[in-house]
Amino acid sequence: MKNALVNLVNISKSFDNQMVLDDLNLYIRENEFLTLLGPSGCGKTTTLRILGGFETPDKGQVIFEGRDITNLPPNKRNLNTVFQKYALFPHMTIAENIAFGLKISGKSKSYINDKIKYALKLVNLDGFENRMPDSLSGGQQQRIAIARAIVNEPKLLLLDEPLGALDLKLRQDMQYELIRLKNELGITFIYVTHDQEEALTMSDTIVVMNQGYIQQIGTPESIYNEPENAFVADFIGDSNIIGATMIRDRLVEILGARFDCVDTGFGENKPVDVVIRPEDVELVSPEEGILQGTLIHSIFKGVHYEMEVMANGFEWLVQSTKMVPVGTKVGIKVDPFNIQIMKKPESEDEEAIGVNE
Repeated sequence: MKNALVNLVNISKSFDNQMVLDDLNLYIRENEFLTLLGPSGCGKTTTLRILGGFETPDKGQVIFEGRDITNLPPNKRNLNTVFQKYALFPHMTIAENIAFGLKISGKSKSYINDKIKYALKLVNLDGFENRMPDSLSGGQQQRIAIARAIVNEPKLLLLDEPLGALDLKLRQDMQYELIRLKNELGITFIYVTHDQEEALTMSDTIVVMNQGYIQQIGTPESIYNEPENAFVADFIGDSNIIGATMIRDRLVEILGARFDCVDTGFGENKPVDVVIRPEDVELVSPEEGILQGTLIHSIFKGVHYEMEVMANGFEWLVQSTKMVPVGTKVGIKVDPFNIQIMKKPESEDEEAIGVNE
C-alpha cells in the first residue's frame, strides 16, 4: 500500500512441513502502534521474526520504506527487537549495555554519553548508568532493554511479548510507559501478545490471527464491538455467541424470541450468529424482558457481578454492577445497537481460518 512504512506481501512460512503463515498480507503505517494478537501457534511471533530478519519466508516479500529487505540480516535493517527475555549483558553496566550498539556503529564517546543519558531519562531511570543488570527489578531490566533498542533511533521497534515475565501491576505500568514512549519518539511499534486486554489498552491497530491467517484488522473499538467472525468474538473478551435467524433487516430471532437490531443485508429467514457482550445484557423484571429466565450463578468480581442466566436452554453470561440473588426469575433485554450479527460460516474450515485482508 502506498505510504505504508512496512508492507508484508504474500508471506508464507512452514516448519517441518507444518504451515505457520499462509499467504499473509499486511501493511503497517508510520508512527502506528500495531499489535499482532492471537493464541499460541497462530503465527504472530513468526511474523515478527520475519520482520526482524530472524526468519526468512518461504515465499513473499518484506518491503520497508519502499525497499525489499526480505533477505537482509537483522543488523542491516533500521529496526530493533525487544524480547520477553531481556537479553542484557550481565557482565556490563547499564551504560555499557545501552552503548553496545552505538560503539559497534563507531559513534563518538561524547555522542554515546549524551545518548545514554537521553535514553535513561526517557525510561525514567536517570542515574542508573553504573548499576549492574542483576541489581535491577524485572520491570527496570525491561526498561533498560527498551532504552538499548531506542538509543539507535530505529524507525521500527519490534516487541515480542516484552511484558510477559512481569507481574500484573508492573505490566500495567509498563503498558502506559510504552504508549508514552511511542508518542514521544514517533517510532512505529509492532507488538506481539496473546493478552487481549493488553492489546486493547495499547494499540492503534490490532491484527487478530489464528492458524496462520489474519482473522480481522481494526481499531480496538471495532475489534471488540464489531467482531467479523465467531473466533474474534470469542477470543476478544467474553461473549454470548448464539445461533439465530435473521427474520428480515433489523429483526433477528434469538432462542425463539424476536429482538430488534440495526444490521441489514443478511436476507430473510437466514441462519446467522449473534454476538452480545455480557455487559450489554440488561436484566429486568420477567414481564419487561423479551426473554425470560432464571439466574443460576453469581460471582462478585470487584467492579461488577458476573452472572449466568438460564433462558430457553442457553446460559447467558451477564455482567452488572447490580446484585441479583441466585434463583431470581428475570427478563432479558438488549439494546438493538448492542446486537452484532455475523454470517454463519458455510464450513468448519471457513470458521477456522478466516480470510486474510
